Amino acid sequence: MIVPAYNSGAMLDACLGALAASDLSGFEVLVVDDGSTEELAPIAAKYGYGYMKIGGPGGPARARNRGAEKVSGTHVAFIDADVRVHVDTLSRMVAAFEDDAALDAVMGTYDDEPGDRGFVSQFKNLFHRFVHEQFDGPVQSFWSGCGAMRRDAFLEFGGFDEKRYDRPAIEDIELGTWMGIAGRRIVIDRRIQCCHQKRWTLWQWIKIDLTCRGIPWTGLMMRAGRMANTLNVSRAQQISVGLVGLALIGLLVGFVTPWAWWAAGLAAVLMTLLNHGFYRFFLKQRGAVFTLGVIPLHWIYFIICGLSFVLGAWRHWASGDRHAEPSRAAQIAMAAAQAGR
Repeated sequence: MIVPAYNSGAMLDACLGALAASDLSGFEVLVVDDGSTEELAPIAAKYGYGYMKIGGPGGPARARNRGAEKVSGTHVAFIDADVRVHVDTLSRMVAAFEDDAALDAVMGTYDDEPGDRGFVSQFKNLFHRFVHEQFDGPVQSFWSGCGAMRRDAFLEFGGFDEKRYDRPAIEDIELGTWMGIAGRRIVIDRRIQCCHQKRWTLWQWIKIDLTCRGIPWTGLMMRAGRMANTLNVSRAQQISVGLVGLALIGLLVGFVTPWAWWAAGLAAVLMTLLNHGFYRFFLKQRGAVFTLGVIPLHWIYFIICGLSFVLGAWRHWASGDRHAEPSRAAQIAMAAAQAGR
């Protein structure tokens, strides 16, 4: 069990306390301190868990890699320091591998009771849960917030790309993408749940989703040579981005040509119908008033996605990123794809 941590003492304490309360026993826990200025060693010692400090900060990708190199065992699990597992989270991970001999990795999802009760935090948390519930089963992705992997597969693919990702980003999605292309089996099991403790503000969410997720995810798809059709980049999500874009353009053009407002309205209606399951999910979870507040945030989300694609594509072609040396995981995936043709 690898827990990367950086200046997150209170959350780390809660995280390790939840691990200690697990109904699974006999597992190894290693806290990898990514150069914190806080004293985290006493927190790990409080629960009798291992602790390793590395110079940093250098990002959670590097911290997880260093940890996976140190631990023993046939499988390695990753739990973020701002996550509290449920009592049965770890035992369900073990059961997933026992029930499926071909399984290379499994990941869970956030539960529906985030640690922070702020509106944006609940929106983000429940959004995550909704997406993972929709794709329960095989996926071409990975989530290191609450996920486990066969250790030999993790090491074979070179772990997370710590050169490309020196801060929290999509290092886990990238590894899962390459493993999926190479034919490795990764699944989401929505019964594996955890509580997210992080507090989100509106500006923080917009900034992180744009710069740390959307833009690099676009670059990943371009380097992989294919548009993803999973999780947050499913076909329905891609179509929704287009409909929101058309609606916004229609609103602007409508000041010159009023009929464009009708087109904007139609695009908005189609987007709402396409995402009716999403709104129904929030209605069931939090009621009508909360769901009404979700609608503008959902539109902002799709605007972020559209901007991410434009900026990510520009960066991919303008920065020369497409000529960068592929990671070990990418090389394995490309070789497997070539062999399968």
